Amino acid sequence: MEVCPPPSGLEAEYETLFTTDSLLFLHELISTFNEEVDQFLWLRVSRKAHLELSGDLPSFLEHTTHIRKDPNWRVLPVPPRLQRRHVDIGDMAPCDTQRFVKALKSPAQGIQVDFDDGNCPTYYNQIRGIHNVVKAVHNQFPNVPHISQAPVLMLRPRAWNMVEHNMMVEGKEAPGPLFDFGLLMFHCGKTLFDNKSGPFFYLSKVESFMEARLWNKIFVWTQQKLSLPLGSIKATVLIENVLAAFEMEEILYELRDHSAGLNCGIWDYSASIINKFGHRPAFMLPDRSKYVDIEKHFLRSYMDLLVQTCHRRGAMATGGMSAKLLPRDTLGEPYRTMLASVTRLKLLEIKAGVDGFMVYDLSLIEPMQELFKLHTEGDNQLQQLRHDVSVSPEDLLSMPSGGVTLHGLKYNIAVGVLFIKSWLSGEGVFFYRGNVEDSATAEISRSQGEAEAKHCRRHVPGGGPQERFPRVHHYLSESGPHLPQLSELWAGGGPGQTCAPFQPLTFRLEPREPRLRGYAL
Repeated sequence: MEVCPPPSGLEAEYETLFTTDSLLFLHELISTFNEEVDQFLWLRVSRKAHLELSGDLPSFLEHTTHIRKDPNWRVLPVPPRLQRRHVDIGDMAPCDTQRFVKALKSPAQGIQVDFDDGNCPTYYNQIRGIHNVVKAVHNQFPNVPHISQAPVLMLRPRAWNMVEHNMMVEGKEAPGPLFDFGLLMFHCGKTLFDNKSGPFFYLSKVESFMEARLWNKIFVWTQQKLSLPLGSIKATVLIENVLAAFEMEEILYELRDHSAGLNCGIWDYSASIINKFGHRPAFMLPDRSKYVDIEKHFLRSYMDLLVQTCHRRGAMATGGMSAKLLPRDTLGEPYRTMLASVTRLKLLEIKAGVDGFMVYDLSLIEPMQELFKLHTEGDNQLQQLRHDVSVSPEDLLSMPSGGVTLHGLKYNIAVGVLFIKSWLSGEGVFFYRGNVEDSATAEISRSQGEAEAKHCRRHVPGGGPQERFPRVHHYLSESGPHLPQLSELWAGGGPGQTCAPFQPLTFRLEPREPRLRGYAL
C-alpha cells in the first residue's frame, strides 16, 4: 500500500486519519472488494454498449419477478433517529468547515455529508472533510450539539466511477467510495452506533441491484471487522440512474437488512437518460429550465413508483433537493416569489407521499418543516401505500414535449463551463441565477448540450423553428461580458477572432475514470 504525503497544512489531520490500524483496515477492505468493483464497472460499459447497439429499452426484469411478486418481505425497521427526517440539508461538503458547523447547529433533521456531487474530491478536501466528520462525531467542535442531538449525519461517499489517486493498493489506485467509506467507518462507526446516531449512508449512482448486493457484502464484512451488530449500517440508495428505476424493489431486497430507503434525484436521473439513450433523437430532453421538473409525466411516474415501492416494503422514500437560494431580504417580493415556488413543488412531493426531502439553503429548513407539519401527521408517511399508482416502462421513458431554446442552450453552456472553473478551483458547487449548481446539474447541462449539438439543426427561441443551430463558441463569446468567469477560461474565440467549431465534451466512461479528468489533486 502506498499513500501520498499530507497536503500542505493538514499534517495533523493526516496523522489522525492514517494510523497503522486504519491503513491495515483500508488495505484489507480495498483488496477484498477491488476486483468486484472493476467487474461491475465493466458491466456498466457492457450494458450501455448493448443498449446502443441493440436499440433495446429497459424494462422490469423477468428473472426477478418472484421478488416483486412476493408480498411478504420487508426491510428491517430503521432506528428512531431515521424515523423522522422531514428536511435534510443537501450538498453539504464537510471540507467547508464554516458551513458544516452551521449545519450541525441548524434545526434540520439530517445532513447529507457529501463527498460526491456537492464536493470537489481534491486530496485536501477529502482529508479536511473526513477529519471534520471525525471531529463532529467525537464532539470536538465548540458550541455544537452532541452527536446524539445534532442533525443525523447521512454520509455520502463518492460514486463508483471516482478513484482516489493518492492511495495505491496492490499496485492499483483505490476506489474513491471505499477510501471514503473505510476511513469514515473506522474512525466513526462505533461511536455513531453507541450514540444511536448511525452509521448512516447515502449511496450514489447505483445502476443495478447487483451493485446494491455488492454494497451489502461490504456492509456485512465491515460490521464483522469492527465488531458491530449485523444491520447497524443503514443506507439510502439514490435512484439517480434510469436503469435503477426498473430495479427499485430488487435494490431494496438486496439491502433489506441495511436499508434506510430510496431517494429521488431528478437531475442526475434526467442526465442518465441522455447518457444511456442520448444517441436516439426521441430521447433528447427539451430546455430543462422550462420543461423538466417533477410535474412532468416521466419524473412524476418515477417519484410515484419510488414512493409506492418503498412504502410497500416498509422503507423510507425521500424526495430530491431544492437548489433554490432565497434572497436575503425577507420582506421583498423576490423572497416571497422564490419561497412560493419552492413551496409549490415541495408540496407536490409531500402529497405524493415522500417522508422527507433536502434543501441546500439553510433558510429553507424551517419553512419546509412547517410545510410537513401542515400537511402530514406523525413522523413519516409510511402509511401512504399509493395503491392508486400503476407505472409502466413507457411511463418512465416518456419524454416531455417542448423545444430546445436559445435561453436553455446559453444556460447549459454557462453552468457547464462555470462548473469546470469551480471544479478546477477545488470547489464542488457554485451559485448562478438564484440556484446552487453542482456536478449533477453540470452533468445534465453537458449532456443536453452534446445531444443538442448532435441532433438539432435548429433551435426554438420560444415557438417554432427559426435559425440554424449555432456554434456553441459563439454563445461563449457573447456571454463573456455578463460572465467574467467565462472570459477567464475562454482563450480566444472572442468577437472577431477565429475559433474552432464546437466539439462536444465527453466525460470518459471507462472504469475508474473521474467524471472530469485533470482536477487538481
